Amino acid sequence: FLVAVISARLDRVATRRLSGEVAVNDGDSLTLKGERIRLKGIDAPEYAQTCEKDGERYPCGRRSREALAGLAAKGPVECVGWERDRYGRLLAVCTAGGVDVNRTQVEQGWAVAFGDYDDLEALARAKRRGLWAGSFERPREWRIEHGAMAETEHDLMSRMLNWLTSIFGLS
Repeated sequence: FLVAVISARLDRVATRRLSGEVAVNDGDSLTLKGERIRLKGIDAPEYAQTCEKDGERYPCGRRSREALAGLAAKGPVECVGWERDRYGRLLAVCTAGGVDVNRTQVEQGWAVAFGDYDDLEALARAKRRGLWAGSFERPREWRIEHGAMAETEHDLMSRMLNWLTSIFGLS
């Protein structure tokens, strides 16, 4: 019975592949062909978030968005994913002109690892790139402090829960 139910509902977790021009919303989300997409495995500062560098506050959320917009301008954007976050956004890995934008946002220090890319976060921190050039509050903590709901990391456990939720229509 369980195999029959899962087989009948596999279309709910089918991989989506989208490509085209994007609108960049912030440092880890964009819109592509009307589909809201959250970059999987990373977490970037919220657009209104500020950070500190050399004793001065600066708009790190806007800088993160600008970095993603610069990457998106490198060529056609393609996003691949099947999971959804609590807001219904597709969790995806995206490329622009062949460059993995999720990976690059973390590598350049404009996003932190959020279930993936821990090695790149360590590299960005060691080289004091982007956010790591000063001090900042992790985006998840900033959202909690400012009254937004905390999102769970995009790790293996959340993937399994997301899959089960999608299969059984609980979302």
